[in-house]
Amino acid sequence: MHKSASPKRKSLKLYAIASSAALALGASGALVAGVTPASAASLAHQVDPQIAAFMVPLTILLFAILYEAGRIALRGNLPVEAPAHRTARRYWSPGRGEG
Repeated sequence: MHKSASPKRKSLKLYAIASSAALALGASGALVAGVTPASAASLAHQVDPQIAAFMVPLTILLFAILYEAGRIALRGNLPVEAPAHRTARRYWSPGRGEG
């Protein structure tokens, strides 16, 4: 019998709403704090913010990959792929200009 990695597909609606709310909250917080695109652009000419802008997303991606690999490893069962569907073989018959 086929054993799936996840028995039920999860809805991403809640995650989409939560991430949109977090983005709106962060943007409004930045505007209240006085961060404008002009002041953020002046920070981009310094070396440290440029390194942070590259390394922070890269580090988050690395931790997400490690988390998923650990979650799969600790689960014990690797996901099993469904067997490939075999097409029924037909008997050979001559084509155009054959036989």
